[in-house]
Amino acid sequence: MRMSMGRVGRHLLGLATIALVATGVALATGGVAFAEVGQPEPWEWHLQASGSPVMDNIVWFHNFLFVLITLITLFVLALLVVVVIKFNARANPVPSRTTHNTLIEVAWTLVPVLILVGISVPSFRLLFLELDVPKADITVKATGKQWYWSYAYPDNGKFEFDSLMAQDKQPRLLGVDNEMVVPVNKVIRVQVTGADVIHAFALPAFGVKIDAIPGRLNETWFKATKAGMYYGQCSELCGKDHAFMPIAIRVVNDQEFASWVESAKKKYASGGASTYASAAGPTQ
Repeated sequence: MRMSMGRVGRHLLGLATIALVATGVALATGGVAFAEVGQPEPWEWHLQASGSPVMDNIVWFHNFLFVLITLITLFVLALLVVVVIKFNARANPVPSRTTHNTLIEVAWTLVPVLILVGISVPSFRLLFLELDVPKADITVKATGKQWYWSYAYPDNGKFEFDSLMAQDKQPRLLGVDNEMVVPVNKVIRVQVTGADVIHAFALPAFGVKIDAIPGRLNETWFKATKAGMYYGQCSELCGKDHAFMPIAIRVVNDQEFASWVESAKKKYASGGASTYASAAGPTQ
């Protein structure tokens, strides 16, 4: 018993709906249920769990595009199946001589334009959110060097320290001796530059990635919404130890941050960069 084309179309639509729902459930649960906050995990296939409003918007935009691409792909697949079944030589021994269809030609021109406009609106909104730095509560200057980072706090006593990868700390290749420390729920303006070659300051959980260029001061921002440790890395090939200059940011409450600032002022008063200072206290 042959299935009518209408029933074929309905079955394909049903399968597409099931696939879309399954995809939506995976996207909704995958980034939260399995991810470690602020760091990658083994066999990770999704984005890191969000730790800032910018990353919230990036995750939403990613999921929106994924659903849209899935719908377009399934629609094109359905059209191909219809063409194979309905317009083969056996089903149509006498081929149609239709050469033009004004409605279809207008549709396949207009619909992609509308799709691109629909994508551009949230895309431009996200770009504006990333590039428009709001009034900052704290400014931190991050300087990329071969091959480590230096952090300065011009708003909190103008001290500066280096942050080098620590061989004996976890997570592997991400733990450092001196973390950047910032308070939770505060706007942090990060001024980024390079001391020697081009580096890149990248924090996946905050949706931050910006080049550190010698002789140029770039600027980005984040607002951490959860306390904890967040890790990133230099994302610009900068030399033989490019893979060994991680970024570690400890997000703490206001009281812990104030205490850390007072401690850091004393530890780094002479400009030394080998003393450990973090909100968790010194370690031996």
